[in-house]
Amino acid sequence: MAEENKRDYYEVLGVEKNASDAEIKKAYRKLAMKYHPDQNPGDKAAEERFKEVNEAYEVLSNADKKARYDQYGFAGVDPNFNPNFTGGFGGGSGFGGFGDLGDIFNDFFGGFTGGGGATARRNAPQKGQNVVAQLELTFEEAAFGTEKEITVGTVENCAKCGGSGCADGTSPQTCPTCGGSGSVRATRQTAFGVFSQTAACPKCGGTGKIIEKPCPTCRGKGKVRRNKTISVKIPAGIDDGQSVRVRGEGSAGSNGGSAGDLLVTVAVRKHDVFQRDGANVLCEMPITFAQAALGADIEVPTLDGKVRYHVPEGTQTGTTFRLKGKGMYYVGYKTRGDQYITVVVETPAHLTREQRELLQKFDRSAGADTQPRQTGFFEKLKKGFES
Repeated sequence: MAEENKRDYYEVLGVEKNASDAEIKKAYRKLAMKYHPDQNPGDKAAEERFKEVNEAYEVLSNADKKARYDQYGFAGVDPNFNPNFTGGFGGGSGFGGFGDLGDIFNDFFGGFTGGGGATARRNAPQKGQNVVAQLELTFEEAAFGTEKEITVGTVENCAKCGGSGCADGTSPQTCPTCGGSGSVRATRQTAFGVFSQTAACPKCGGTGKIIEKPCPTCRGKGKVRRNKTISVKIPAGIDDGQSVRVRGEGSAGSNGGSAGDLLVTVAVRKHDVFQRDGANVLCEMPITFAQAALGADIEVPTLDGKVRYHVPEGTQTGTTFRLKGKGMYYVGYKTRGDQYITVVVETPAHLTREQRELLQKFDRSAGADTQPRQTGFFEKLKKGFES
């Protein structure tokens, strides 16, 4: 990417110039996952964005490079740059010297496939890529937990060649160009001195091995894509947007490395009656005017079924009652939150003549006792306008 077309590294990661190391790392992880080529096969724009994010993090995660970038801009992180003009910063590339970029890629994608320092680790065991999936649950399934089967696409070792990538009766040969190291070193003379740079071997692509007769099933890759069905246990109390990690159910690792994980993010459907507030459950309960005025035993819906509850005499609309232990489970615990019931007194409509006469008779007989207590309301209203 030409320097004049480059975006500011802080802009690339979406962080402020005074962002902490943790904030820079968090922003990088999010963008690296989003734009990684394995997540966006064939998307050239995502591939370029991925490279841009890596370049920005390579600089901003290294205190020395970050300081030079803050002071001199892009020139400060050029391999040939030297503010004293008495030599140059060493060339080289890879993960050495700028944070834990390699570890991040191992966590998310089973290893980085770039050149330089990373190529020296290509033959080391690498964890497989994590697989991300989404699962929709009902409100009740989220409340009490469940077990679901989910089908996901993963990358597995080729069953035909056992992951070697070689046809039957053959095996990988040591690359004659790099001698099996997977990397080659190039030296160049500049006005500021001699610079050496390590890059992936062009002959073997950094693997250190040459496959002369590739497996016809996987075409020498050693890996094939396939769908598999996995049983996932959903814990009681899980909330919308939370994830469950199933260890070892992601894509296969390389060079004897462990498989990645399956990350299942849940989406909880809305309920017709209940709403969730943390571990508590909220609901509105309509009652009649007579029930509110006289008191009554009513049936209240809960996650465990209907329960009887006594509404006391004179209950006002908006009054909230608590049912202890009738809410959601706390994830990983046997304890539960509570259920809160807000009473809504329904005003009768479409009265018959007899019902209307009875209400009018009641109103006259009660006199001032049935009038709303407006004095306090109007006093508050007056103070509000005055303020």
